[in-house]
Amino acid sequence: MQKNEPFEILIEDITTEGAGIGKADGYPLFVKDTMIGDRIRGIVVKAKKNYGYGRMTEILEPSPFRVKPRCPAARQCGGCQLQAMAYEKQLEFKEEKIRNNLARIGGITGYEAEPILGMEEPYFYRNKAQFPVRRKKDGGIAIGFYAGRTHSVIETEQCYINHPVNVQIVKTVRQFLERNGITPYEEETHTGLVRHILTRVGFTTGEIMVCLILNGRKLPAAEKLVSELRAIPGMTSISLNVNTERTNVILGKEIINLYGDGFITDRIGDVKFQISPLSFYQVNPVQTRRLYEKALEYAALTGTETVWDLYCGIGTISLFLAKKARQVFGVEVVPEAVADARRNAKLNGIANVEFIAGKAEEAVPEFYRQNPLSAGARPDVVVVDPPRKGCEESLLCTIVQMAPVRMVYVSCDSATLARDLKWMCAHGYRVEKVCGCDMFGQTVGVETVCLLRRSGGE
Repeated sequence: MQKNEPFEILIEDITTEGAGIGKADGYPLFVKDTMIGDRIRGIVVKAKKNYGYGRMTEILEPSPFRVKPRCPAARQCGGCQLQAMAYEKQLEFKEEKIRNNLARIGGITGYEAEPILGMEEPYFYRNKAQFPVRRKKDGGIAIGFYAGRTHSVIETEQCYINHPVNVQIVKTVRQFLERNGITPYEEETHTGLVRHILTRVGFTTGEIMVCLILNGRKLPAAEKLVSELRAIPGMTSISLNVNTERTNVILGKEIINLYGDGFITDRIGDVKFQISPLSFYQVNPVQTRRLYEKALEYAALTGTETVWDLYCGIGTISLFLAKKARQVFGVEVVPEAVADARRNAKLNGIANVEFIAGKAEEAVPEFYRQNPLSAGARPDVVVVDPPRKGCEESLLCTIVQMAPVRMVYVSCDSATLARDLKWMCAHGYRVEKVCGCDMFGQTVGVETVCLLRRSGGE
């Protein structure tokens, strides 16, 4: 096909970014804002040899799974790719995504596929939000979310997946910036002061955190902002984050505390956590509990085991595991998160856990080289919850050398998960169980937890 050529296609699948996929005379086309089951008319906007991109001009026959999005900005905003899809179909799509990636990338079949853990309420579930702050063409201040694949800010009064209190927080910060003539950040020129607004909410405690990310170290009239934000019930922590780098990375390393102790608290089950602005903490507390309970079920702990928890963050999974294990070692690269993890262990009176600061792919092999005969080097269970890129081969190699009977792999990207499972299966392990967990309703994201067992293990 050629650019500007018209087409009519049936959308048969969706990419991991949320674009519909259909074929015109066998030629694959990727089309935004479409749904599985839509029959559409469109125009080719980019044509390559083996595939192309199209723009929908008309829905000829809507999908039976198409629903009206709650959010009026759902189509423009890059956050909710699936809000026009019925939630039951979202879950089916995510299960199929996991299954296809495991089979196609990893060659993984023959495992027990447990039903995906869906949400009872797939809206207003996020406990963390990051709002970019930019200058509008008319001189006003834009606060919202990025449009898909751009840094254009889409303003919206209400985000339907974030906690409702963010409406009041954003309104308060916007009015403060306008009244005090404080400039928003300009990416092109690296000028202006306020880059982002970070919020966190403790769903079980009601505690609220607000952190302004600055292209500088000082916020004019900061005491006024503190006073205004403290009027919001539950406000517990107000701080500044310094990020003067010319980068797309949101957070810098330095925190300047303005109010409170620098953290909020929340609970998952009966475990209490202190969360600072730089800490990683799962964004969906209800589903996080279900995910961790599934990981704990797969770990099958009896109280006698030694466990490694790699990429442990502020110790969320580690502390769950420690209540059922003899000894837990947690590894995390972010020093602030390790400090939080140690505080959280003390907060919960859990003494059988040790946290190690460092990259998992470096710290674990080093520990094994120095202590090859210790109990810690011969764990019964290893739990990994890596970033989207998955585990480095050097880490997987060390895990195989440590020879745990069971490995529990928690993943936010089933493609890199499939790659790593393929490597583990080629080195003496088999995949026994797989369960999806919908942590990110209305989006294409899905968490997966897998149980691997060493061949010849118990």
